[in-house]
Order: sequence, then structure tokens, then C-alpha cells
Amino acid sequence: MVNIRLATNADTHHIVRFNDAMALETEGKQLNADTLTQGVTGLLAQPELGFYLIAEMDSQPVASLMITYEWSDWRNGLFWWIQSLYVLPEYRRQGIYKSMYQQLQTMAAEHDRPVAGFRLYVEQDNSIAQQTYRDCGMNLCHYQLFEQSI
Repeated sequence: MVNIRLATNADTHHIVRFNDAMALETEGKQLNADTLTQGVTGLLAQPELGFYLIAEMDSQPVASLMITYEWSDWRNGLFWWIQSLYVLPEYRRQGIYKSMYQQLQTMAAEHDRPVAGFRLYVEQDNSIAQQTYRDCGMNLCHYQLFEQSI
């Protein structure tokens, strides 16, 4: 059985390890360990910016995801952006993300500020992940993502 919980500072090592593996697997990028660790601890220290969830099986972390907030003036509520999602390969296709997503839905319903919905971005060629998100009730939207790193 999977246990879903909020991450704490004690989970930093696992989140860093998962994020590093995800960047290498999905984009072929090797992340700077110091920058990544500072990024994880920075979010954990500033809950007004977001939070991490950890999925455990047999008391061992097997997945994590990050939520950051986007205010929507059109909807007078927050969008929760699902980011940095990683499930260890040997635990994939076992409903772990679905359990995490259901936990997010419960948390959003109980949140002190209105939550307008959930958003995420996914690699265009990652059809397996896209099907997982559809299976959870998410839909492809009509927006394209633009970015400029600084």
C-alpha cells in the first residue's frame, strides 16, 4: 500500500536524487547538485511558494512531486502546478501517481484559499505520462508554453 505525505527537510536527499534522475531521464541533463539542493531546501523553507509530496511503499520514498502556486485573477483562485514528478522506475504503472493526484484533490478541497485547478507540463513525446494524466481526469489544454531562462 502506498502512503502519501507532505515532505519535510528530512526528505531533501530523496527529492534531490529523484529530481536529478528525472532531469537525466527526460531531458538528458545533468543538474548541478548544489543548485538543486538549494532549490529543494528553498521551497521547503518557504511554504507560501509551494510544497512537495512524498509517496512511500514499505516506509521507503518511491516518488515525489512538487506543487507551486499560480494566482488566477480570472478565477479568483490558485492553480496548483504539478512539477518535478518522479516515480522510481520499478514502481511505475502501479497507481502511485494516481494516489498522489487523489491526495492533491483532497488537499485542494480543504485548502484555506480557493484552488481553481491543477496544471502541469509534459514532454511532447511522453505518451505514457500523457495517458496517465488523462486517466486521472486531466485534459490537454490549448496553451503552449514559452520560456526564456535568465
